[in-house]
Amino acid sequence: MFNLFKRTFWLGLALTAATAHAELPASYKVVLLTENFPPFNMAVDDKNFARDDGIDGISADVVREMFKRAGIDYSLTLRFPWDRLYRLTQEKPNYGLFSTTRTPERESSFKWVGPLGKTSWVLVAAPGSSLTVKDLTEASKYKIGAYKNNAVTQSLEGKGVPLVTVLRDQENIRKLAKGQIDLWATDDPAGRYMARQEGVSGLRIVLNLNDAELYLALNKETPDEVIQRLQKALDQMRSEGFIDEITNNYL
Repeated sequence: MFNLFKRTFWLGLALTAATAHAELPASYKVVLLTENFPPFNMAVDDKNFARDDGIDGISADVVREMFKRAGIDYSLTLRFPWDRLYRLTQEKPNYGLFSTTRTPERESSFKWVGPLGKTSWVLVAAPGSSLTVKDLTEASKYKIGAYKNNAVTQSLEGKGVPLVTVLRDQENIRKLAKGQIDLWATDDPAGRYMARQEGVSGLRIVLNLNDAELYLALNKETPDEVIQRLQKALDQMRSEGFIDEITNNYL
């Protein structure tokens, strides 16, 4: 009886270990989505649609290497608007989205791998503007442009700050330059990088709201094996200095 118990016990442990390290099906593939969010992810030709090698940027290069090292197949597509990509990733198994700011409000909506990079949430004024604000209460008196459903916007809306949202962040740059909005809620350095692409330089940060980290967000049904293999690959890349090297190439 005791020998039978021991055999059953060790067989159970072996089956548990085998399940924990089970290989993914040969056909397994992650559908990766991203948007124009330079210098982290962007279309090589500056358009709003690109696939695979037509996409570059800090996070794009890091994610490619991460999937390669983890031995997981993927497809990569850049499109807009962010709001649609965000909802697709929440709804579709094996979908992933980057670069996504990890916030307490989003924590339970995805599984996470990262960080891929760092960013700051800021309010910026147009070149030549003398506008100053000391806090969000004072900033709320002005017309603030924001990008629908991104992390900065979600945070400000959660605090009751009135915003004018758009589906394309480039619209905020044009509105700011024309005086149609007083402030732009954006990420730094992404906002400054994007503005330069639109021919606008000299934006002035008037309020730093938060420092944040960017992640790969994956649908909640993504197997834990995938999360573990990707995170292990990313941690190795960071220890080797790979991420710092890629970041320095762009910035």
